Amino acid sequence: MNAQTDPSAPLSGILVADFSRVLAGPLATMTLADLGARVIKIERPGTGDDTRQWSPPSSKTGATYFESVNRNKESIVLDLNDPDDQALAKELAGRADVLVENFKPGGMEKLGLGYEALAQENPGLVYASISGFGSGGGRDLPGYDFIVQALGGLMSITGDNQGDPYKVGVALVDVLTAKDATVGILAALSARTPSGLGRRIEVNLLSSLQGALANQGQAYLGAGVLAKRLGNDHPSIVPYQLLATADEPLAVAAGNDAQFSRLCVAIGSPEIAVDPRFATNSERVRHRQELVLLLEAGLAVAGAQTWQDKLVSAGVPAGRVASIGEGIDYAEKLGLAPTIAVHDADGAIIGRQIRHPITWTPPLPQRTQAPPGLGVHTHDVLNWLRSPRAGNPDNNPQAQTDP
Repeated sequence: MNAQTDPSAPLSGILVADFSRVLAGPLATMTLADLGARVIKIERPGTGDDTRQWSPPSSKTGATYFESVNRNKESIVLDLNDPDDQALAKELAGRADVLVENFKPGGMEKLGLGYEALAQENPGLVYASISGFGSGGGRDLPGYDFIVQALGGLMSITGDNQGDPYKVGVALVDVLTAKDATVGILAALSARTPSGLGRRIEVNLLSSLQGALANQGQAYLGAGVLAKRLGNDHPSIVPYQLLATADEPLAVAAGNDAQFSRLCVAIGSPEIAVDPRFATNSERVRHRQELVLLLEAGLAVAGAQTWQDKLVSAGVPAGRVASIGEGIDYAEKLGLAPTIAVHDADGAIIGRQIRHPITWTPPLPQRTQAPPGLGVHTHDVLNWLRSPRAGNPDNNPQAQTDP
């Protein structure tokens, strides 16, 4: 039995209607698919999900952006402005356990696919709406990760203190929102167990960003302190930053006095650890610049890789700045198995992807279906939707085969 229908998968038997596109919604639904749910992705005729055209880069099967968040799904094409296709979409929603959408607030209601209408026929439906700024005063604002990083404050604390604000190097707010949406969906499915009733959950990029500001957000709320850009420095810990070596910068994170003392010994300057200016973390923060000069003087005698090996051996958290490829190789070396091979309909390996990051004991069945071509499951899924409902959707013959 393949992982798609394996009853040991946590979400086996759960049907997800995926009306989302781009990143946050598709990442949330891919997570559900990785955990065993059947995910049917509804796409626009002709173009499909926007990210199918977001290239370069592309693999031999399509845009890598699309591929990164759409494995283990079935793709169908529906024109939601066409009455017949709207009816089929409603039929799918009527059979679904979960619906995920990231239309502009109010858009699904105009199509007759809003929560209130669907819940009347399918009261167990868990309906997840993802937006940029919520369904209230920000309902008409377009939700782009880059803009939310700016408006939400993340950009104000990212970058060099003498330079311009910077966005994070990945659409981090979309990723955070996807994880919040997934948590909400799983909680709603759990709450549905005794009552049989679903509910609507709403997540938005701005709230997810603010929820992730952690200590920086609370510094403002609790102490009135507005964080500023510090480059790679930490506002409350020193050294917790990049330090120069003989060749490349080295990330060093001495989070307590013992680690700091071991750092000083390792670089041949144990006296720094007992200097009153640096003996406690508060003093190290106060005398940040003097300390950095002393530490970099000691580190200047060797390169970053040499220091990484020496400091890690001494119990000091440290690492050179690696590329993404080197990071994946490092995870492989540590036995973390960071990637999976994905397969086409014939079972042939057609590429590799980053695996879902949770490791389970005992292991879960691993789903390895490549992201679908646009609309490749339309015929089979629509035939199923046009047939009388009969029991669990995973009893559908289409669900028994890897697309």
